[in-house]
Amino acid sequence: MKLEFGKNKNIPKAYETQILIALSYFPELKNATIAFVLKKANTPLSARPSFIGLFQSAKNRKYTITISEETNSKLEPILFKNLNLNAQIGVLGHELSHVSDYMEKGFGKMSTLIWIEIFSKKEVDIFEYKTDLRCINHGLGYQLLEWSKSVRVNLKIDYWRGADNLRYPSKKERYLNPETIIKIMNSNALYGNGINLSVE
Repeated sequence: MKLEFGKNKNIPKAYETQILIALSYFPELKNATIAFVLKKANTPLSARPSFIGLFQSAKNRKYTITISEETNSKLEPILFKNLNLNAQIGVLGHELSHVSDYMEKGFGKMSTLIWIEIFSKKEVDIFEYKTDLRCINHGLGYQLLEWSKSVRVNLKIDYWRGADNLRYPSKKERYLNPETIIKIMNSNALYGNGINLSVE
């Protein structure tokens, strides 16, 4: 797997298996340059192109996926190292879905994303919703479901809107809830028909 999916990737040894499994669902990223970085960060995981990459063609950009090793006490239960294997692959799938999306965008559309992130929570909701949908469509629905359930059980919240929004409870669905993931999978031929899953 490393020979096939590890090209141009800087992968921490501790999480090599999880990362390579997640990458195997994104054949379009085989040649993308991605560094997986372990560091202290408030957000459990994040994906970003380099600043210089914004001005480059999509195929020449370099991307960084940050995996937080230390955060505040409230978010500690959902740090990558504290998740089970499926949830780890699921959240990696979400971040790789971001990279997959960025690979399709030129400078203009990437600049629009930056504007949205700063000025429009509604558009961020739509963007993250579509990112979860992309992850499901790549075949990682079960793993994303496990991540979604882990967040809601461990943080005791129904609607996960990201590390920076914990103080502002909302019923708006930024990241897909387990019920929504199951509904989408039930209508997706990739997962067969009539899957019987529980959110418990």
